[in-house]
Amino acid sequence: MILSEIQKLLQAVLISESSASNLDIKFAKASDLMSDVLAFSEPFIDRNTVLITGLTNKQVVRTCEIAGVAAIIFVRGKKPSAETIDLAKQCEIPLMATNLKMFEACGILYTNGILGPTPSG
Repeated sequence: MILSEIQKLLQAVLISESSASNLDIKFAKASDLMSDVLAFSEPFIDRNTVLITGLTNKQVVRTCEIAGVAAIIFVRGKKPSAETIDLAKQCEIPLMATNLKMFEACGILYTNGILGPTPSG
């Protein structure tokens, strides 16, 4: 599923765009613990993965950069700081925000064919 389709499904606002925004997304991870995102990263899979989180600091972007996660979706109406947005632009990681709760966002994506983490994560 293309990121713009995910944006429509989640009624999300695009905060920052990148050349990666046309990626075909197949997987989603949901976590506010960046250590879990790193611990269960799968480099070849994560290129087609979005992270759903309520954490909005720049460590989220750094974590996704290291793990190879393609995009970040902030839930519960949270908005990142200008510093976080700037870093995401530098790292070419698109950012979106939705008013949905994490559980709702995951459910919508799952019912529309986006898979969860692999059995190892």
